[in-house]
Amino acid sequence: EALPIGQDLALHPALRPALALWDAGDLAVVMGVGYPNPDRSHFRSIDIWDTASDADRVLSTGWITRALQLQPRQRAADAFVLGRPHLGPVTGSGIKAVSLSNPGTFAKAATAVSIPEMQRRNPILDQISAVQGTLRVAGDDIQNRLKAVPASLTADFPKTNIGGQFADAMRLLAAGVEAPVIKLSLGSFDTHIDQAPQHARLLGDFAAGLAAFRKAAQASGHWDRVILLTYSEFGRRPAENASKGTDHGTAAPQFLAGGAVRGGLIGTQPALDKLQNDDLVHTMDFRQVYAGLLQGIWGIAPEKVFGKPIDATAGLIA
Repeated sequence: EALPIGQDLALHPALRPALALWDAGDLAVVMGVGYPNPDRSHFRSIDIWDTASDADRVLSTGWITRALQLQPRQRAADAFVLGRPHLGPVTGSGIKAVSLSNPGTFAKAATAVSIPEMQRRNPILDQISAVQGTLRVAGDDIQNRLKAVPASLTADFPKTNIGGQFADAMRLLAAGVEAPVIKLSLGSFDTHIDQAPQHARLLGDFAAGLAAFRKAAQASGHWDRVILLTYSEFGRRPAENASKGTDHGTAAPQFLAGGAVRGGLIGTQPALDKLQNDDLVHTMDFRQVYAGLLQGIWGIAPEKVFGKPIDATAGLIA
């Protein structure tokens, strides 16, 4: 049932809606992505991926936050977080990251924010007022822009959680909102039990949402300006456990999609006959992928974000 893509590798059959992207060269699979001394804790490992820290170092800002801090900008918002309200790579001060469940709801709520008059000056209240003022401006702007987006643009998106997030992202792009980062989330891949049906459903939801997003982005002229990267806190173990599932693992593939992506297989697939503690051995550090995007999209030297030289993954951007 698997969908062959070369080098004795294949996609899960539930990813069939994404085959059109693969055939067009708009989808890349970055293989064997992980990091040294992997942590199997959900909380610690996702923190490592979000901040791009070493496993033995704790950072307080997301890697994209540090990248955006290096850029001159005058925007109502630097990032939008859809779905789960986890800022992740846009955590930290110095940028304007907005977490919202629905762009239209946010716009209406933001324009209703009132800014009270302060008889006594208070630095904390001044900051709150400044944030409220920014929200009002952002809300007015987004609400006016969203009104101009035709409903037909997202009418065919799947009615799933991730499908709705893809649709909201499309509305923001079509509305001309200038935030350079939009974060979506899709959970429940922690498949310790009965993995087969759950994994298939999740991959199918993702692929259907991605395919609908590509179609709409092509129709609206945005596809060549969008780069989509997937990431997760860890992969799964190669061997099935006693509950018809798999447990927390190490190396895993990442998907990269977009009109400017150099499609195909990137990197080296970990060998199944060279496991370490029954786990795949990663062949590419996740920060190399980040570094490739920093250079290819924003022209930022990786060491300015990571605090040390990182060999960027070559060939991600066409």
